[in-house]
Amino acid sequence: MSSASIIISKYNNTPVVCGFIDNKMEFLSFARESELNKIYIGKVDHIVNNLDAAFIKIGKESIGYLSLKNIVKACITNKNSKQDSVIKAGDEVLVQIESEAIKTKKCKLTTGISLSGKYCVVTLGRNGVGASVKLDDSIRKTLIDRTKDDLNMLAVSYSEKLFGADSGFIIRTSASDIIGNEDFTEKLLSDAKAVLDRMADILENSRKRTIYSCLFSPLSENNDEDSILSLNIKKAASFLKVRGFSDPQIIEDSGIHGIPSKIDTLSSNRIWLKSGAFIIIEQLESFNAIDVNTGKAIKGKKDISYEVNLEASEEIMRQIRLRNLTGMILIDFINMKNTSDYDSLSEHVKELCRLDPVHTSFVDITGLGIMELTRNKNDKSLKEIIAEL
Repeated sequence: MSSASIIISKYNNTPVVCGFIDNKMEFLSFARESELNKIYIGKVDHIVNNLDAAFIKIGKESIGYLSLKNIVKACITNKNSKQDSVIKAGDEVLVQIESEAIKTKKCKLTTGISLSGKYCVVTLGRNGVGASVKLDDSIRKTLIDRTKDDLNMLAVSYSEKLFGADSGFIIRTSASDIIGNEDFTEKLLSDAKAVLDRMADILENSRKRTIYSCLFSPLSENNDEDSILSLNIKKAASFLKVRGFSDPQIIEDSGIHGIPSKIDTLSSNRIWLKSGAFIIIEQLESFNAIDVNTGKAIKGKKDISYEVNLEASEEIMRQIRLRNLTGMILIDFINMKNTSDYDSLSEHVKELCRLDPVHTSFVDITGLGIMELTRNKNDKSLKEIIAEL
């Protein structure tokens, strides 16, 4: 019988939270303060027309990049929402950090502000109702069909409070836990209202607060180590829940689990598989390249390429997750003779992508047999985090 646990340990004196399934690490998160998803009142420093972007100061020494596409008018705080949404130098803008600054790259900002509740996520400047791609298609359809009319009406009723902005909804996986309850719709709408109220408060306060003010952080106001750790434990629990483990044991590591050495192995670019095959991972500046090799895998009377590729796909997705590889990911699997094998492998990878806590998309298999994936930037990679410790 499969088992799962959450182990709290440390790496270079930084708390880490690990999720294990059958004694194998499947989830890793460093409990460190992050700027990700914080909301600031920024000031437009300058516009770069050929990039169609604005550079926004969110602190005296901090500046970020904001695409000028799909600007939410309600977030230009020194103008009323009926004025045009063209941003100019000196304008004050409410922005959320989409990805942190890395090396020479500035942090990425958005006016499409998102806030999460227990059962749904609300995004400013969007419309419509969707559901988490981690859910089965039938459950997603049921959740959307049962709530879309009520949620769309709710969005219309909040438009004035949101300074004329639209709001869209994504129903979270946790909503599937209450789908059978008689008060399901009431609970989900109550959660959505609470999130919309928070959104309205932030927009209202943005008209009163000074520039560079932080109006929202995903952590508690104390921003202490306990709250950061608690948030990461919740993330690990959510990860395990999607995989069928609802009540994992939480363990304070005494050193016997060897967490630091397990994390160190994630720095290696070669990973051996049980079959004797191996994977090479190269984390490059503009993309990530992964190569599957037969290695010591022994060929029998039949071609084992498909079996090795299937085994490799499981480990590749695990490594992508633990190393937090994002952006473009190119995977060179072992060549296979049958088109049907490529189709089966693709479907398997798509299912693995759906289980990733970070939005991961299967793009295509090129004419040269290279599988293309994209994975949203949600945080720094493991390599970058370790370099900073």
